[in-house]
Amino acid sequence: MKTEKELNDAILKITLKIQNDYPELSKYLSEIPVTIPNISNPEINNKALTNYYESLENILEKYIPNHIDNSN
Repeated sequence: MKTEKELNDAILKITLKIQNDYPELSKYLSEIPVTIPNISNPEINNKALTNYYESLENILEKYIPNHIDNSN
């Protein structure tokens, strides 16, 4: 299992990739479920970070094949 720092680094990297390579997807970043619960003392754990990272990965996995097909 990745550490919290590794997960945060991976999230930053994939977010930057989306913003730089596929800026049209940036609008969906705000639609992804928030990783920080709406409570006074939220606990951000590895499971929440992993879920968030996987949701970002999922966006790219679904978008890239269609993007490549449409650009030819």
